[in-house]
Amino acid sequence: MDYKKQIAQSIVKALDGKLEEQSVYEKIEVPKTVNLGDYAFPTFILAKTLHKAPQMIAKDLVDQINQTNYEKVEAAGPYVNFFLDKSTFSDEVLQTVLTQNSHYGDATVGNNGKVPIDMSSPNIAKPISMGHLRSTVIGNSLANLLTKTGYRPVKINHLGDWGTQFGKLIEAYKLWGSEEEVKADPINKLLEYYVRFHKEDKDHPELDDEARKWFKKLEDGDDEAIQLWQWFRSVSLQSFKRIYDKLGITFDSYKGEAFYNDKMDEVVQILEDKKLLKESQGAEIVDLDKYNLNPALIKKTDGATLYITRDLAAAIYRKRTYDFVQSLYVVGAEQINHFKQLKAVLKEMGFDWSDDIHHIPFGLITLNGKKLSTRSGRVVLLDKVLDDAIDLAKQQIQSKNPDLKNADQVAHEVGVGAVIFHDLKNERMNSFDFDLNEVVRFEGETGPYVQYTRARAESILRKADHKVAVADLKLSDPNVWETLKFLQAFPETVLRAVREYEPSIIAKYALHLAKSFNQYYANSKVLVKDDQLNSRLALVQSVSIVLEIALNLLGVQAPSEM
Repeated sequence: MDYKKQIAQSIVKALDGKLEEQSVYEKIEVPKTVNLGDYAFPTFILAKTLHKAPQMIAKDLVDQINQTNYEKVEAAGPYVNFFLDKSTFSDEVLQTVLTQNSHYGDATVGNNGKVPIDMSSPNIAKPISMGHLRSTVIGNSLANLLTKTGYRPVKINHLGDWGTQFGKLIEAYKLWGSEEEVKADPINKLLEYYVRFHKEDKDHPELDDEARKWFKKLEDGDDEAIQLWQWFRSVSLQSFKRIYDKLGITFDSYKGEAFYNDKMDEVVQILEDKKLLKESQGAEIVDLDKYNLNPALIKKTDGATLYITRDLAAAIYRKRTYDFVQSLYVVGAEQINHFKQLKAVLKEMGFDWSDDIHHIPFGLITLNGKKLSTRSGRVVLLDKVLDDAIDLAKQQIQSKNPDLKNADQVAHEVGVGAVIFHDLKNERMNSFDFDLNEVVRFEGETGPYVQYTRARAESILRKADHKVAVADLKLSDPNVWETLKFLQAFPETVLRAVREYEPSIIAKYALHLAKSFNQYYANSKVLVKDDQLNSRLALVQSVSIVLEIALNLLGVQAPSEM
């Protein structure tokens, strides 16, 4: 039941149609305290039309509104405050959640449209660090949210598997590497060579010349260069997939930068045909003055193409392949200007579907206030962070529930879930400092707190040993009201998270629902055998269902016991 819609219709009827229903709907607010009602309508917008003070309009409106469907309707200054009928509300909300179960909050707004999501995208021959976590888990959660609302996401891991860094890596391997070392510990050894190259080339700039030669060989198809590149790529992918398995994340495509090597000539040709390329200091650019952007550098003075040329080719390929309704790029905020340029060049090329491309930027994870960096060697490996989180979770589970049967599995779900949840509870654009001990706490605004609340609900249901009847689910306990309102708000919360590309909306919702349920449980006796036992258990089951859905939308598991 859309209660805002019901209220908007009541107001429009009382006003004899002086305002459009949608206009009224958009102005309805949720008061900060329950004593001011469940919804409120500000009458300021009617003052000019009705030539009255807002306070008078509010009083008149209360007299005109049919209050049959409400507990009461009151005027409070310039506001009309609506108090919903609690017994009807609880019955409708709980029946809806229990009937729809895991489909509660489903929507069809996506109309089955495809949405490629460019996400994660680590560089070959470098380990997946904490720096890759945000793109990976934000992209995955957005895919889950899009699926929930009727879209068909396509998760693309656009691997960094091409570029001058491979010339550097090959040169480093030829100078200091050994096949045995790489086979024994592929990623860490390759990283070690790469970091050493950047330290050595400060005093030996000739190393850069040799690296460029190796990359040129790679571009020209030299057998040795290609063989080394393929080997580095293969061992890297094996390492990546092990970490993605730990996170519970899969991809629909691993097409990386190398895939577009033979697709950039077409981009340059279109730009030439449309007379968009201009020469500037020997390089070729697209002028983007009319977009208030710096020119897009398409070809360097030596004729080499750049990132944007490759991204243009990728965008065109994705449109042809998926005929997308939206195309998302979950890439750090430092690339905002790059994606503005990408969209502008596509627009100049005549591709109006560039309007459907959206950059989903995000802030940084820092460690002790410092940015993580592969080149400097200050890298925190995601694999180790996840293992440490699982160990911390295991320690806490052993102290709280030493007899838990599947303790290792639950520790995995809690530890990994804690890292994911902590990332996603932060608004995308906010940077945050990472402290593992804070992340894996069972109390406070953490993933384990939400998981523990859901496990508590399941424990209550097991203890009750009662099959909930989905009928006449009316609750009179005032302590239950906030939890019921959170349950009712979930479908709209999902839609808002999709509209804003903001998984933190779901994470914060889960925290609020968990907190309100725990407060209810602390102040009310659930398992008392009276005429409302079935209704209370219906509430517990509904909370368990919605918390599980919310956690799953974030890519977090919801264990039934902890």
